[in-house]
Amino acid sequence: MKKLLRIIAVAVALGATAIWLVTGANRGWTKTSVEKRTVEEVTGIEGITYEKRFVVGLDVLAGALLGAGFIAGVSFLFRNKSTNTNAQ
Repeated sequence: MKKLLRIIAVAVALGATAIWLVTGANRGWTKTSVEKRTVEEVTGIEGITYEKRFVVGLDVLAGALLGAGFIAGVSFLFRNKSTNTNAQ
């Protein structure tokens, strides 16, 4: 049980980090829409439009890493299986 919890904790930490990196490694809050700057061809005026896209921020990453740390901490509550080598 102890080893399984630690493996799960590592998997959660690595998975959350991978998702954070793949979605853009945003160092701010999680976003559901991203600002996109466009330039009007005729007038040359710059405009801002928003594109719907999910970008994981540090808040989600920190929560997942805290959860992984909690799972790893719970693994220390379990005792090792003792083997009695003096049994006759």
